[in-house]
Amino acid sequence: MSLYKKIKAYFNTNNIIRGFLISLLSAGAIYLDWFGLVNYLLNTILGILTLYYLLQADRRVWFWFGFFMATLWFWWISMSFANYGFAWAIPIGVIITSTIFASIFLFFASIAEYIGKKSNKEYMPLAIKALFLLLFSYIHPLGFDWYKPEMVFVNSYIGIEKWQFALTLFAISLSIYKRNPLFLILAIGAYPYISHFKKIEPLTQNIALTNFHINVIDKWKPELQQQHINNVFLKIDKAIQDGKSIVILPESIFALFLNRQPQLMKALYIRSKEITIVLGALYIDKNIPRNSTYIFKDGNYSIANKVILVPFGEANPLPKWMGSWINRLFFDGAPDYVGAKKPIDYEIDGKSYRNAICYEACSEPLYVGEPKNMIVISNNGWVVPSIEPTEQKILLQYYSKKYGTTIYHSINMSDSYIIQNGNLIRVEK
Repeated sequence: MSLYKKIKAYFNTNNIIRGFLISLLSAGAIYLDWFGLVNYLLNTILGILTLYYLLQADRRVWFWFGFFMATLWFWWISMSFANYGFAWAIPIGVIITSTIFASIFLFFASIAEYIGKKSNKEYMPLAIKALFLLLFSYIHPLGFDWYKPEMVFVNSYIGIEKWQFALTLFAISLSIYKRNPLFLILAIGAYPYISHFKKIEPLTQNIALTNFHINVIDKWKPELQQQHINNVFLKIDKAIQDGKSIVILPESIFALFLNRQPQLMKALYIRSKEITIVLGALYIDKNIPRNSTYIFKDGNYSIANKVILVPFGEANPLPKWMGSWINRLFFDGAPDYVGAKKPIDYEIDGKSYRNAICYEACSEPLYVGEPKNMIVISNNGWVVPSIEPTEQKILLQYYSKKYGTTIYHSINMSDSYIIQNGNLIRVEK
């Protein structure tokens, strides 16, 4: 078969449509949640149908599934270009991201079909494709680890643990291989019944979880800086008046290097004698810029630096020579931030909290040691309006279920909330 005919086969209308429809099923739970609809039965059906049709598809359909899945799930990644004056680059970024995922899906589907042909065993391609889906959460293109196939079951009757996902894949694969949908009944074993017996610690009731709506452009305008600072102190003072012992404010709520601002630091020191203040701001550490959490307590402060940096947004994952060129082109030559070496825990009122700043809260390494409590601060202003806040929330529900972590999340430009045992407890407007 000539190279031209091989390439042309991928652009068959039937393959493109099938790939697109399966990707729509995979994104269904996210978009329904975005519109305010969370239905466990519907999400269960959508997740099972996604896997059922994908496992039967050939490598060409897998290519298009990977392309459209990445488009539907991650189109928001490139939105930040607009904030740097490069709105024209948004579609290019979307296409590049989608092509990377399409290539990964094509690669593993091709391996599955090649081994199946060599082994002459009908079940082999199916088994390898199922294994690939099971292990995909360990594949992080350019350091980006937000795609986990089992995420489709976060708000469903199917569990998100690896063994539960493996059992679900096995049930679906067996029903395809035996050509009998009754084998899907085996997926009942993946119901997360153990979660009903988990001991749930009482929520910390004395936390003021704040919420702001400051867009990225306004946040960095010098003429608006004092207004933003005043609003921050209004929130802190209200929390004190309400008798709270902890107030949490979003990532980079002070758009400046806070430790270089003695007057602001003094005002925070004074208030920290009445309430513990957790907030996000930039930090200069021996001329090294860091994205940090400041914890003001009893007239003193400590720093918890971000560990996992946003690819391209905070640290360039490309080779140094290429990364420097990208930084000059898109970020005015600004240097990369530097991350901390390991996750940081801090104690407030006798309870330990894992520090997490936005993107990193949705990454597995932050959950090493299975922290019981986590304070997350985020600034979603770079990527709204988009599905990113919804996808972020679903990922946090995923990790909360997996590790039993209670998450207190303070956000700029989308609603703040608490997640316990994978459930959304409270949303603050």
